[in-house]
Amino acid sequence: MNEKTRTGHEVIQDYLKTIDGSPGVYRMLNSAAEVLYVGKARNLKARVSNYARPSGHSGRIARMIHETASMMFLTTRTELEALLLEQNLIKQLKPRYNVLLRDDKSFPNILISAEHPFPQIKKHRGKKSEKGAYFGPFASAGAVNRTLNQLQKVFLLRNCSDSMFEARTRPCLQYQIKRCSAPCVGKISVEGYGTLVSDATRFLEGKTTSVQADLAKSMEVASAAMEFERAAALRDRIRALTQVQQSQGINPQGVREADVVALHLEHGQACVQVFFIRANQSWGNRDFYPKTGLGAEEPEILEAFLTQFYDDKEPPRLILLSHPVDNPDLVTEALSARAGGKVELAVPQRGEKAELVENATRNARESLARRMAEATTQNKLLTGLAEAFDLEAPPTRIEVYDNSHIQGTNAVGGMIVAGADGFLKSQYRKFNIKSEAGANSDDFGMMKEVLTRRFERLLKEDPDRKTDMWPDLLLIDGGAGQVSAVAMIMAELGVDDIAMVGVAKGVDRDAGKEEFHRLGERPFALKMNDPVLYFVQRLRDEAHRWAIGAHRAKRAKAVGATPLDDIPGIGSARKRALLAHFGSAKAVARAGLSDLQAVEGISEAMAKVISDYLSAKG
Repeated sequence: MNEKTRTGHEVIQDYLKTIDGSPGVYRMLNSAAEVLYVGKARNLKARVSNYARPSGHSGRIARMIHETASMMFLTTRTELEALLLEQNLIKQLKPRYNVLLRDDKSFPNILISAEHPFPQIKKHRGKKSEKGAYFGPFASAGAVNRTLNQLQKVFLLRNCSDSMFEARTRPCLQYQIKRCSAPCVGKISVEGYGTLVSDATRFLEGKTTSVQADLAKSMEVASAAMEFERAAALRDRIRALTQVQQSQGINPQGVREADVVALHLEHGQACVQVFFIRANQSWGNRDFYPKTGLGAEEPEILEAFLTQFYDDKEPPRLILLSHPVDNPDLVTEALSARAGGKVELAVPQRGEKAELVENATRNARESLARRMAEATTQNKLLTGLAEAFDLEAPPTRIEVYDNSHIQGTNAVGGMIVAGADGFLKSQYRKFNIKSEAGANSDDFGMMKEVLTRRFERLLKEDPDRKTDMWPDLLLIDGGAGQVSAVAMIMAELGVDDIAMVGVAKGVDRDAGKEEFHRLGERPFALKMNDPVLYFVQRLRDEAHRWAIGAHRAKRAKAVGATPLDDIPGIGSARKRALLAHFGSAKAVARAGLSDLQAVEGISEAMAKVISDYLSAKG
């Protein structure tokens, strides 16, 4: 056998001569130099020795060893460094024998701002750069919105922006429906509003009993003083506070702050449920479906999940688990370093903590069952699609394209993606049309720009098609003409082996009477009650929705745009100040240098920059 084609434990055994007992990371590669697996080791020589044994491995490890043609090694100073490097490489390389968590979403928080006499309460996502008190994470935007909705009823804090606050001359609708105390027009003092902020902070810190007691006491005082309107308002706030507590469902008394992480594994598929417990309150839950590395067991899956999940998130002080993890001391050390304080991993066996884990495990089991049922249905639809469109195999990635514009203005192209897991919304893309095609309402030109940008980038990033980013099927909104045009575009790009189908609405343009077009073939239709027809309609409608949404967002941004946006050195604060002072961008353009300098934040030099720029623009 040629040396280059040797694989298996004998190849691995050769590396034992050149490595020592240092901690580090190893990569196992196949004969095509594709990374099969990335692993860490406290002692590289000892770990590789295990792989060099001819027997005694699980089916998954045996398959991986059999495919291994070469290995790569990186030594580190400590095992913790090896763990961190391992997770970075897994995220970059996505080896198929590793457990992979596809999680590109951040979690929202509630922020009570601190840079205004009347702090704003709002949803916040991303880096915590703004000064104020943050409470979270919440599992979803919906969980935050529901909590904010109830908190405004209870504590009457404003949710408007600072610029809107400064511009108010009379109370807005929020005051009328008893969801704001209207500090913008002096309906409440700074001290009174500060008390509301303090109460809201105490509530979000879990001190709900004391907040409710204080409200009840204030209501009694108001009632005794015959201030019945104020007493009624306090009664309504107490009721709203009670509704918040009831809607949270799970309110553990003995667990102040924890994440509950539960895994259910079935038929090689995994679901991990994460419940967020903060301030003795449940702030929602989220399910995740990590790839199991072609057969990993619970301890390895949970360890990989924890290290990848908390890679860009701050862990809580306590993480309750459904199963033990591999290397618990190492994982605890890594998470503690990430949190800047001690993090505890626990697998509770009894009591309230065990009940929380059991509840999360049940949710994971039920979520996985629903997903597996949906996947079965989806696979049937993909198989039916392959039969209807005469494809070689059921598609694993479908891309659907659509354009949206109004007489050529604010033209946007949209791409949605679907596959065995349904709509892959994290991979949707929008394309701002940059060519003259948009201005000329040239749909063919817009489609050419979109496809060219999409596939030129794909050819650059993955010319050998090693990733799952290449589509098996393109769905085009249109008939034979559109399909022919797309075929020409793809041929120019050198990508002429991807199936494409045009979807036209038929003679009456009615849903259900769609005609399908393939290059060089006669158009055909599907039966009215065919599930594949409904599936294609959903795909087309989703692409239409996505493109229209992108177009509307671009149009809304354009409506609020002014010539001031393009002036170097003019940010949102100076723009607001100029518009508030002069009333319009035209009035700014007519203003003299001395008038411009009268605006707060505009220096003599900046006034000259503004005047020169607007004069040049005419």
